[in-house]
Amino acid sequence: MHQESPTTIRLEILSRPDLLAPVRSMVISMAERFGFDEVECGHLALAVDEALANVIRHAYAGSPDERIWITISLLNSPNRLFRIEIEDEGEQCDLDSIAPRDLDDVRPGGLGVHLIREVTDRCTYEHRPTRGMKVILEKAPTTSSKPPLTSSTPDDTGSDSGPSHQNRN
Repeated sequence: MHQESPTTIRLEILSRPDLLAPVRSMVISMAERFGFDEVECGHLALAVDEALANVIRHAYAGSPDERIWITISLLNSPNRLFRIEIEDEGEQCDLDSIAPRDLDDVRPGGLGVHLIREVTDRCTYEHRPTRGMKVILEKAPTTSSKPPLTSSTPDDTGSDSGPSHQNRN
């Protein structure tokens, strides 16, 4: 029996807010390829953006030269699942302190954890073995999601490394 291996992209970025937009674009592209609709793609990108902003703000206190690792996996076995892992080497926090703010407490900011948990099926936080944190976001496609896109080219860009047509003189 043939079992597909997951598609995985691992990215290392610096803790700079200007790098969040390209990461959002990558998340949207991967989510579209996996079959999520436009709204779900936007939700997943927003969840990743919020999680990264929290790393920059809380784990690294705004320092722009720290490292963040992002792993996006499209899992097909046993069930289809879009999984994003974000890891840092910042200060570890008490896992019980990571909680959404009471929505009755109306004030700017502080809704990231609530938003992340609303738009994903599963959100977990873990301490990394030596230092830092890991957040894992998971979302399964709904039954109304489109089937995943496939490509016949090795690089999935739609480009072909060989001649695209023959000269017919």
